Amino acid sequence: MTTSQFQKHIFDWYKKHRRDFPWRRTRDPYKILVSEIMLQQTQTSRVKEKYPLFVATFPTFKALAHAPLKKVLKTWQGMGYNRRALHIRRISEIVEKEWQGKLPSDPKSLEALPGIGHYTSRAVACFAFSRCEPFLDTNIRRVFIHFFFPRKKKVQDEEILKKITQVQPERNLREWYSALMDYGATQFSKTPNPNKKSVGWRRQTKFEGSKREIRSHIIKELLKTKLTSSQLQVRLQKDKTILKDILSELEKERLIKKRNSLWEIA
Repeated sequence: MTTSQFQKHIFDWYKKHRRDFPWRRTRDPYKILVSEIMLQQTQTSRVKEKYPLFVATFPTFKALAHAPLKKVLKTWQGMGYNRRALHIRRISEIVEKEWQGKLPSDPKSLEALPGIGHYTSRAVACFAFSRCEPFLDTNIRRVFIHFFFPRKKKVQDEEILKKITQVQPERNLREWYSALMDYGATQFSKTPNPNKKSVGWRRQTKFEGSKREIRSHIIKELLKTKLTSSQLQVRLQKDKTILKDILSELEKERLIKKRNSLWEIA
């Protein structure tokens, strides 16, 4: 398949099958940043439900920067990975203090912010500022392995990024990356997952019984009331040593704090 054929195939498919998300109807850097951090390791269906409430409750960097963490985490409930809410709030504080309320548009500056890696920095730069350097997520990876590395095993991300650079169109780049994501998210449900050929592919660990689940339950309980370690142990029915380690971890991340033997949201 030639570059022009590939571009035509993806764009033609996208015209008929594009998905509609609220964050695609805006170029507001704040709202796009919120959506991209929400989408980290979370299905679009869940983000589609929580995103409108979050941006309605905290409509700007300034509003989120000055919001109590407890209110932020309550609004975030149901999303999982609570440290992401902390990251967005911390980013908002930095943007207000260091960037005069305006998010920087270059990927390197974005990548220096909490919770933002190579993909998120470039996705935000593309969808908010139309600065579309080649970037890669799990859905885009599926597309490129399927079309350009069908017989190869152990495909490196560097190889895929090189191919993305070669076939990237000159115009409509925001739509191009949205199209690649939609294609990758929907066209391989009945076929073997192409990402299994990727060097970096890892099967996601189960949430049930994991440390992530315990962290989530701790935050949920502390959003209701302050509790001692013993009270948390009784409510969660978890091993004392494991609970102690996770509480310490959450404290270091500044999600919770201890005052007079009682744990509470920081």
